Amino acid sequence: MCNFCCTFVADFKMTYCAHGRMANKRKIINDPVFGFLSIPNELIFDVLQHPYVQRLNRIRQLGLSYLVYPGAMHSRFSHSLGAMHLMHEAISALRLKGVEITEAEETSAMIAILLHDIGHGPFSHVLEHTIVDGVTHEDISLLMMERINEDLSKVQRDKVQCTKGPLDTAIAIFKNEYPKHFLHQLISSQLDVDRMDYLCRDSFFTGVQEGRVASERLLKMLDVKDDRLVVQIKGIYSVEKFLVARRLMYWQVYLHKTSVAAEQQLIKILSRAKELARNVQRDNVQCTKELFCSPALRYFLYQNVSFKDFGTHSEALEQYALLDDNDVLCAIKVWISSEDKVLSTLSESFINRRLFRGELIESPLTEVQKKELNAHYAKVLGVSEDEAQYCWSEHISTSNTYSEKADSIGILYNDGQIRDIADASEILDLEALTRKPIKRYLFKLRENGI
Repeated sequence: MCNFCCTFVADFKMTYCAHGRMANKRKIINDPVFGFLSIPNELIFDVLQHPYVQRLNRIRQLGLSYLVYPGAMHSRFSHSLGAMHLMHEAISALRLKGVEITEAEETSAMIAILLHDIGHGPFSHVLEHTIVDGVTHEDISLLMMERINEDLSKVQRDKVQCTKGPLDTAIAIFKNEYPKHFLHQLISSQLDVDRMDYLCRDSFFTGVQEGRVASERLLKMLDVKDDRLVVQIKGIYSVEKFLVARRLMYWQVYLHKTSVAAEQQLIKILSRAKELARNVQRDNVQCTKELFCSPALRYFLYQNVSFKDFGTHSEALEQYALLDDNDVLCAIKVWISSEDKVLSTLSESFINRRLFRGELIESPLTEVQKKELNAHYAKVLGVSEDEAQYCWSEHISTSNTYSEKADSIGILYNDGQIRDIADASEILDLEALTRKPIKRYLFKLRENGI
């Protein structure tokens, strides 16, 4: 294949270079975390080339964490590739132990983990709390997987008569509807390849060494008993390290106070923009200037979109698929010059990293304290007390390391007995593992850049 003349035909029919030769779809990708990753077959290559998947290149894996850890600029696309690689390694390890997994099941499991994060919007969960009502990224992920399945099915039917979609099994595994439950556990459980990759990858790019886990050894120690994913007893120390690393990464990176402050400020910016958009038309009379934004962002700002508006062929899904970090950041840069004092102040301080100042509080704010905050910022900015509510935020950060109620991590002993890691471990305390520490914050707009 010519390196410079490859072009992709619409609907993913076939990939050809200018000289008419079919392009090679078996690729090798150089990953900074795991080395060389392989794209093993044409179906996975076609899935990777879908616009929904390529969009993940434009969404940061760690959202706003780069404001704390400048190296945290990696994308959700790289995470998805890494998780797919670990799925291949996990299946290879299980086969060596006699677990029967067909090539078709392996491909489907790799596709399922490749697409597990496809529904994430810009800056992680921010959109779920602002401009989209009652829709989670898991809901969107499933809808996007079904749409990709339809698109690839059309191509398949052009070549051969086939009624089954190429991603049917992958979707069944993702939804935990496939007979082999352990395949779903590899995607979503308390010891899945998703967590293994993001701990290794996020630790690498942030430089937080406490997050490093022995993913290779963990994968080698995996086994299946009674259709349940377990870890051999000799891998128990790696599991203990995995759980400790996850706990440390949550409080050092994912729930870092400054990262949470930035996210809360971004939520307030988008919430204010949404409020202004609602007021654009009042009694069919224009009452304020429309906000600058991309067509995709405008769609969600100026319409009330809920889950019922989404579907595999809906305009809402198509517009959502066009949203990425660039839409939001570009809009906020322009909003610095907005006529609205609240939006312009929040946007300017966000872009120039004068983020909300956070302080720990012991109990929820009283109504009197909330009114005092609104009155204070109303006076500082010269706005109404209703508008001043966008200048502060009360937030709870919490995370548990382990849950006995979810798919527990089973340790397989040499005699065939399985014990929960919380019981089997000699160094991990069950109460500490399952307890959910809570940190309650008050975040406030900095005054005069201080």
